[in-house]
Amino acid sequence: MKTKTLKHYALTGIIIFALLVMSMCVYILMPRGRTLEIKKTDRLYTFLEDGDIICRLGNRLWSEVFSGLSETDKRFSHIGIIRIQNDIITVIHAEGSTGLGTDYVGEIPLDEFLQVARQIGIFRTNNVDGREISQTALEYIGTPFDWDFDLDDGSKLYCTELLYVILKRIMPEIQLKTVLHKKLGKKIIPLEAVSSSEYFSEVFYIDGL
Repeated sequence: MKTKTLKHYALTGIIIFALLVMSMCVYILMPRGRTLEIKKTDRLYTFLEDGDIICRLGNRLWSEVFSGLSETDKRFSHIGIIRIQNDIITVIHAEGSTGLGTDYVGEIPLDEFLQVARQIGIFRTNNVDGREISQTALEYIGTPFDWDFDLDDGSKLYCTELLYVILKRIMPEIQLKTVLHKKLGKKIIPLEAVSSSEYFSEVFYIDGL
């Protein structure tokens, strides 16, 4: 009888734990805020050039966390690199999706990148040929996402880190802003390192309001 009771408690514990994990996943992935209407993003396509940097504010919990890392410009939570090939527009970006199978640098259609966007900004690197940026970005496709957020480890990359290593190859003198993440005890590159930097010019911005 005692053995059966222990098994019952163990099974109950497993079920409760599974429910907690499911609830956490739902909470993390739950949309927050209104995404951009398709009609409002149509104008975006007329501004784009190969190698542009696209910034977005997503509609998930992680988006709020990453946008909050910036000290002044908190409009964005994720970035990617525009690639235009034979009139096909894609985005190369380092995405971490909490173990959902896309924790790596990948290339996706622009429309897919926009699906969870609440705000979008397009930035152009000053004095650099964008085509060189997008071509270099191709070399990093498949690189694992850097969940350690370690700028000293080039074998894994997060979104702004991907852009940084690419630009460092093209412009060795470039320095992007870093902020200290207190919980990690590490310096990371916030989104405002692009949106509020002398190295980039903002050429387009739209929000979901």
